[in-house]
Amino acid sequence: MNAPSRLAALVLALGSATALAAPEVLLFPALGRPDSVTLQGRVLAEAPRGSTALSRNVRRLTTRNQKGARVEVSFLEASATVTSDEDGDFQVTFQSPPGRPFPAGAHQAQARVADNTPATARVEVLADAAPFLVVSDFDDTVAISEVTQPDKLVTNALLRDADTQKVVPGMASFYGCLGAGSGAVPGFALVSGSPIQFGPRVGSFLARHGFPAGFGLYLRDLGPSTLSGYKQPLIRSLLQRFPHPVVLVGDSGEKDPEVYAQIREEFPGRVRAIYIRDAGNTQDAARFKDMLLFKDASTAAEHAARVGLAPRECIATAFPPATPRAEQGTP
Repeated sequence: MNAPSRLAALVLALGSATALAAPEVLLFPALGRPDSVTLQGRVLAEAPRGSTALSRNVRRLTTRNQKGARVEVSFLEASATVTSDEDGDFQVTFQSPPGRPFPAGAHQAQARVADNTPATARVEVLADAAPFLVVSDFDDTVAISEVTQPDKLVTNALLRDADTQKVVPGMASFYGCLGAGSGAVPGFALVSGSPIQFGPRVGSFLARHGFPAGFGLYLRDLGPSTLSGYKQPLIRSLLQRFPHPVVLVGDSGEKDPEVYAQIREEFPGRVRAIYIRDAGNTQDAARFKDMLLFKDASTAAEHAARVGLAPRECIATAFPPATPRAEQGTP
């Protein structure tokens, strides 16, 4: 049994006797275009609560989804009512009025079921002039999850939260420099195997550690059918919706190099660079053909400066050279 399978089995076992509270709507941060914005979310039958990270994580993963809920979704001056499907999921696309494109930048969307407090999420409308779109993994790319080590994976997934999960050093600074000073800001999309129920946790983690605001979250619906092959459809959909050049960032622990190589082949000329953090499983150099495999975020940042993806001034400020220690006895 692989690590995700073990984690799913443990979650089901731990969650079999949990007591749950009131309903909750999850609305995921999204990227939009001036002509259209697509919002996605899920309705949970009950809102999970807990006094520990373990209880909160398990209850969030095992809470029942609510089918057939009427969800009122609004964005700027537009609104729509949709019905959640059998998995509790809902989706709505808003088209901008003729001659009135959605303004580029940050906006807020809301989703409400009945008289409950509405869920809110940031929508980043990506300007047509944006320099590129960054598609990033989460686990072992920006957050230390240790997916290749089952025992440590369970610890990081269930016993930690947004405040206690460790960040990969330097990645927030690296992302902050990508596209800096280019006028229109780049877009950031996080496409990850983290379960969609962890959306609030992932968003809080990114904010806590200073990653650029405006990440769209595109997470995995945890289940046997999504143990592999779940990233490609999400990334394809993003590249079909957004015509911008793309920068792909992942890690070597599982299949990011293979997934990104496939995307590069399917979308010739679109991928500006592929950055792969060394998280193990690097014996086969062929996996990383025409990609930058790095251990330290500063290495990726220096490469980004060389190829024009980040201004050198930003990189120099974010990653200052280490000051040599004075030799013993030197005043």
